[in-house]
Amino acid sequence: MNLSKAIDFLLENAGAVIQYRLRKEILHSLTPINEENLLEQIYLTPNFKLVSTYVKPNGYIGSGMHSWDNWRGTVLHHTPLEDGETAARLLSYYAIPQNHPYIINYIKALRDEETLRHEFSYIPPEIQRYENRFIGLNNGNCLMGLVYTMQALLGYGDDNEEVKRFQNICLKGFERVLDINAIGDITKPRKSKGKYNYPYIEADEYFPCSYTLAMLAYTQSWRTPENVEMIAAALNRINEIMEPDSDIHVKVGSKYYAPCSALNRPIRAFRYDLVDTIVYRRILTEIAMLGVGNKINILRESINNVEKAIGTDGILRMDLKSPHNKRYSPKNIDYPTAYVDVRLEPDYKRKYALECDLTFWAVQFLALVEEKENV
Repeated sequence: MNLSKAIDFLLENAGAVIQYRLRKEILHSLTPINEENLLEQIYLTPNFKLVSTYVKPNGYIGSGMHSWDNWRGTVLHHTPLEDGETAARLLSYYAIPQNHPYIINYIKALRDEETLRHEFSYIPPEIQRYENRFIGLNNGNCLMGLVYTMQALLGYGDDNEEVKRFQNICLKGFERVLDINAIGDITKPRKSKGKYNYPYIEADEYFPCSYTLAMLAYTQSWRTPENVEMIAAALNRINEIMEPDSDIHVKVGSKYYAPCSALNRPIRAFRYDLVDTIVYRRILTEIAMLGVGNKINILRESINNVEKAIGTDGILRMDLKSPHNKRYSPKNIDYPTAYVDVRLEPDYKRKYALECDLTFWAVQFLALVEEKENV
């Protein structure tokens, strides 16, 4: 498909973040002067300036990671960007260079045990969470799973042996899918009769989730032809054997937790008239980033639907009027939390801002798949 009209639309109307990422990642036309000017504009955006206020002397950003906003009446996060994960996601989505002091110092903090121990000591649940930080690593549902994944999102997933070991764990999660015929093969029934007595997996069970997917999407050192083929087979297998109403928990000690977007349901292909879940397009992007090209059925279907949804003016539009789509509409995204899609335009009141976000996603998605097909 000729995306020239979509690219022209973005070059004419998009804000600094999209301009930067489009020129750097897709057009490969970013000159040093362009880069400097666009980064200066990005550093002046409201959310980046807000993150700057949460940078601590020890390099950590914010408080906790995917943590409590309030604790017994005390406000812990005045905005979602005061959470370490949300801050890392913003820096990643805005493509802040790896050599920026915020990122360099944040990575140092995430790799220093004493710094982490200090950062997760401000309320009793966080102290316990830090002590149990590796329990659930095999399915990505623990503090260290988050810490490793955020390092990968910031560009530091391939330079450290400890983080690279987590890549192998993530691969085993996808391999596990190929061993089963249904989610019931690895879950156990709850004996309680509570409202949410879903079947559960043990903490040491291997299984993929949105974090283990992201870990592999943002790293390279695991990529061999065999591993890429295995990932493709596992993702297709998920859509063959998982049920749309499947709910599971992860058991840690005597407690049961909802897993962080475990891949225990079919993954939806893109449709212009359906916003499927809170992380709809983000999941499809990260799958495309894996290097699987068109080996994935949902990617092939999504490519078809994206191309049909792009208008003759080059703009991707979605139907956001139905009650379901309104609920999950990208218009509702304010901050890059774990539970929303990617938003790059700071001000949706600006003309064409939403259309720029959607259209950039379409161009990025199609470019990622085409790039991997041509390798």
